[in-house]
Amino acid sequence: MPGSPPLPGRISSRGKLLLEWHRAMLAAFGPLHWWPATSPFEVAVGAILTQNTAWANVEKAIVRLREMDGLAPATLRSLDTVALEEALRPSGYFRQKAAKLRALLDLLEELGGLTGGVSDQALACFAAIETGELREKLLSVRGIGPETADCILLYAVGRPSFVADAYTRRILSRHGLAPEDASYDELRDFFMDALPEDTALYNEYHAQLVRVGHLYCRKSKPLCGACPLGVFLEYEPV
Repeated sequence: MPGSPPLPGRISSRGKLLLEWHRAMLAAFGPLHWWPATSPFEVAVGAILTQNTAWANVEKAIVRLREMDGLAPATLRSLDTVALEEALRPSGYFRQKAAKLRALLDLLEELGGLTGGVSDQALACFAAIETGELREKLLSVRGIGPETADCILLYAVGRPSFVADAYTRRILSRHGLAPEDASYDELRDFFMDALPEDTALYNEYHAQLVRVGHLYCRKSKPLCGACPLGVFLEYEPV
């Protein structure tokens, strides 16, 4: 299966199970090549805008920003509050998200990432920062929580930092692998402790889990019989 990671010689039983899941999802969906964006900075913007909303709404806001050249950091910085909030309106919570984007720009400016204002290079200032330290810097930004920070690390910066979301919690819970009230960090560690530290693997794995959650592992009336992970269930949720 193209894109399927090799099975390491020494790996835990949990790791073997998770890699089997990955193979099953790849067989069903193929590589998903997530995150859709034209630059790392656009990924970071999208990671903030996707909070509490569907991706279709984020795309509408991204289009508005692109039309204003607002995906160039310097231009985004120069937009007045009213114009920025109006551009973000389709993504919901647009006032809060405008403030969050400005806070991210503050961090980039502090680290020298806004020099020249080129979107492709805006996150280059992260390159010399160790992953754990960079995650803490992102978490210190107003409005950036663990999931958003890990999305930026994984999809924009290319660091092996697994993204756990609501779909991840639901899927693991229904398979009896994690409690429903597991914390974000517990879910993240579940994967990072078991899987090889591999950015491409984490990237594709999270995207595949999102696809499973969206299509099959629904809040109610899950479609376990059609789900590529259904064969791994001991019983079918109701």
